[in-house]
Amino acid sequence: MEAVVWILLLVFLLFVSVGVYAAVRAVKAAKRGIDRTVSQARRTVEDTRLRAKQFVQPGPAGELAELRLSLRTSMRATHEVLRAGAPQDPSLSEALGLFERLSAHGRELDEELKRLEQEPTRTRLEAQLPELRERTERITRSADSLRWAAQDRAQRFARDDLDALDREIEVEAGALRHWAPEPEPSSPAASGTAAGPAGPAASTSAPGPASRSISGPGSTAGTDSWWQAATSPADAAGTPAADAAGTRRKNTN
Repeated sequence: MEAVVWILLLVFLLFVSVGVYAAVRAVKAAKRGIDRTVSQARRTVEDTRLRAKQFVQPGPAGELAELRLSLRTSMRATHEVLRAGAPQDPSLSEALGLFERLSAHGRELDEELKRLEQEPTRTRLEAQLPELRERTERITRSADSLRWAAQDRAQRFARDDLDALDREIEVEAGALRHWAPEPEPSSPAASGTAAGPAGPAASTSAPGPASRSISGPGSTAGTDSWWQAATSPADAAGTPAADAAGTRRKNTN
């Protein structure tokens, strides 16, 4: 009985532990979601304020807002591209490390630009603008270079994968059409056999030189044959030549 109680107590503690762990995970996930939402809302508000200030306040103040907006936009876009491609492409881990170092410089520059927005001295602000503009262009150019390289790499991989898939599909489509009869090439032996019987027949039917010489007009052997005579043997007896031959036989007798 005591063993059953201990087993039930252990099961109860196990369920309590699992429930506490799940609750903690849910709270942390909710907190991360809230922080992410708050961060996105703050970023949206800040970007909207900078865009409005860029058009409303001309001069150094508007240029500071423009520099901050371009810096924040470039860094955010590069971070999203690298973070999205890192799980599929481990080679982007080094690019992420470089971007983190670049992000530190960008964050420092953004804070400096934000402080200068409160600078009341216009001449000091105008004196610092060229150096700030150069730093902003260098950071945004480096961030854009990383982002474009990652995008080109992803597009190249997608294109290579699509080409390989096309080749595999062509092979599979050809295998699925295995029932289609293929045309059989004509063999030389078959053509020779077909031409063999026709050869003798053609040679037999074609008149040779000998036959043409027999039936030719200059031949004398053909006139002695009975089937080529103009008259039959019975009719030949009534000819003058036959009568002369009979007279000579009588005189001899």
